[in-house]
Amino acid sequence: LESNFIMEAKAHIQLFHQYFFNLPPDNDYIKWTVGKAMYMADGTALKQKQALDENGFYSDIISSSAVCTIICDSIQFDEHTRRFNYFGTQIIKRRTRDLKRSMLTTGSVENVPRTQNNPHGLMITNWRTLENKDLDY
Repeated sequence: LESNFIMEAKAHIQLFHQYFFNLPPDNDYIKWTVGKAMYMADGTALKQKQALDENGFYSDIISSSAVCTIICDSIQFDEHTRRFNYFGTQIIKRRTRDLKRSMLTTGSVENVPRTQNNPHGLMITNWRTLENKDLDY
């Protein structure tokens, strides 16, 4: 059962990051997909979403017809503390140029009741970005 929990936790973490960071230049889709991510994490994810919104991140995606994707490189998960580190590569494709960034986020995972919007029955807590830096392409 413990190995199943680790697999489910990693799947939850990866899916959350896909919902949060895979973004096409479509406002309705961005609202839908980021909204799905909000069911999977606590208010720390909402704070990060609000900061991105205030900094014009989402409107910049739409106005520049950018496509953002994230590729999971690895997830370190400590089954005893339930803390994780997510290592990913974010690619932002714009008409003028592509940008590649390394991303490292951290947080914890807690059990919650399973729902249609949260089928893993897990909640990401204390989520924050530790690194989001440009890479040479």
